[in-house]
Amino acid sequence: MAKTLGIILVVIGVVMLVWTGFSFTRKEKVIDIGALEVSADKEEHVNWPPYVGGVILVAGVVLLVTAKKR
Repeated sequence: MAKTLGIILVVIGVVMLVWTGFSFTRKEKVIDIGALEVSADKEEHVNWPPYVGGVILVAGVVLLVTAKKR
């Protein structure tokens, strides 16, 4: 169990180090008056600092190393 979780954390950590965020577009209602409806596209950004990926990567490696000793 710990070995599987360690592998998953290592993969997630590497992905987070390489890919530091993403953006997506969503529709937002600007005006809604009866039958008249105006919407606009709003771009949202989700970013995380690179050290978060490093911490997750290190945690995964620690789990892998301790799982081998058992």
